[in-house]
Amino acid sequence: MDALHSCFPSTISTRNNLIPNTRKSQPPKSTSSPSLLLARARKDHDCHDDIAPSTGTKRCAMILKTLDDFINDYLEPPPLRPSVDPRLVLSDNYAPVTEELPPTECELIQGSLPPCLDGVYIHNGPNPQYLPQGQPYHHFEGDGMLHSVKISQGRATLCSRYVKTYKYTTERKTGYPFFPSIFSSFNGLLASTMRAGLFASQIITGQLNPANGFGVANTNLALFGNRIYALCEVDLPYAVSLTSNGDIQTLGRCDFNEKLSVSMTAHPKIDPETGETFAFRFSAVRPFLTYFHFDADGTKHPDVPIISMRRPSIIHDFAITKKYAVFVDIQITLDPIKVITTGGSPVVFDTSKVPRIGVLPRYAVDESEIRWFDVRINLKTGIVMRLPISIRNVELGAYVGKKNKFVYGSVAEESMLPDHDSIPKCAELVKLDLDVSSNRDGRTVASRMYDPNCYGGEPFFVAREPENPNAEEDDGYLVSFVHDEKTGESRFLVMDAKSSQLDIVAVLKLPRRVPYGFHGLFMKEKDLENM
Repeated sequence: MDALHSCFPSTISTRNNLIPNTRKSQPPKSTSSPSLLLARARKDHDCHDDIAPSTGTKRCAMILKTLDDFINDYLEPPPLRPSVDPRLVLSDNYAPVTEELPPTECELIQGSLPPCLDGVYIHNGPNPQYLPQGQPYHHFEGDGMLHSVKISQGRATLCSRYVKTYKYTTERKTGYPFFPSIFSSFNGLLASTMRAGLFASQIITGQLNPANGFGVANTNLALFGNRIYALCEVDLPYAVSLTSNGDIQTLGRCDFNEKLSVSMTAHPKIDPETGETFAFRFSAVRPFLTYFHFDADGTKHPDVPIISMRRPSIIHDFAITKKYAVFVDIQITLDPIKVITTGGSPVVFDTSKVPRIGVLPRYAVDESEIRWFDVRINLKTGIVMRLPISIRNVELGAYVGKKNKFVYGSVAEESMLPDHDSIPKCAELVKLDLDVSSNRDGRTVASRMYDPNCYGGEPFFVAREPENPNAEEDDGYLVSFVHDEKTGESRFLVMDAKSSQLDIVAVLKLPRRVPYGFHGLFMKEKDLENM
């Protein structure tokens, strides 16, 4: 299939999603050749342009904008709850940067960059192109922006680019944010009813087309089938590429030759031994859970609907082993009826639901062999048996699909935990040894506290010798962005993962601020050459 998505007669078949609209201040121009990019996009024919639809007449667009302002100003019930209050959610270094940044050289202010880091680290996170004007805003709904540090022969450059999603390009054309969100768009029955009417009007007038998706591609990145994908769990993946000088380009929204529909998890699992990718999607309608996988070359296998999933549940992540895929059916559910009856968010924490763990053969072609295990409370003692890995907040292990000894995590300051009013910020890194027989904090075998007023993101482990089968698991480096909220300076830290204090090996002073984000990915030079 070589045709681009076309939604309205007035659309044109060009890569408009890479060209900012001139109504607003333009991001810096790319130094890449547009003709070369277009040729690559045509070659990668299962990725599609997200063509911004017609906004209808200027008068109609103005009426819709006026209605949107009316809902924001008069119908959203004050005060806003903390999770959607932009004064809190967009405070400090959670605030977006206002412009993109072309590849710009970084200053090495401490140590030296190890040769094994030649490649690129890319970090994904929300960066709304338009600040909310008093209306609710949730951290999950900001437009995805990629921040990359490309390293070559001891030098580094920083580049920051938006993922040019359908939402991003369409809102850039209209000049204001209007796409709905399940987290912040439902605030009372009257406001929700009017928003539903506004949404229908936007579709009828051609201001947006639901078939092109609502995703922001702001959660994670994955490399499989020799492509980089920017991901969020409510839309299809967006393919992105890197130029030789470190610039980031959006290629388009991918349906893998029409074999992938609607959405995909932001946390696919890539088996490092086979190159296969395993993924799923959840839905508010049946089937509520669907499992699938890709070959090493990116060819998608048929969906496996999990019909035994009885109710819609927000399943953010899952796990794979050599033989199985493991899902957790949690108590955070989707209840669309709540929008109709109360005008509230469809995202619900259901305390009456019994959580379950589902185990499915890794290469299942149907759900016949799935087994569900209820996670029940002992009603006599009120106890649930569990074994905490650590009392700290831990993110993502270094290995996929097999047992690993070490994991690395970010730790929030006590004053910024959920019992307080502040948004959590990570002030410390820890290394945990899973082989230590302790269910408290005895598993922490190394840690590093950032300097005062400094907070970081998720650490990413990079092996020193990834091709060496005899290398020790922790023989490598941790990399992470860190921001000093007193000076406003952002840095890129390289730390020795084997050392007891995660010793700093190198520090890059970045040419501008990098906001706190979600997840990242490191790719070695050879990975870039194979793309």
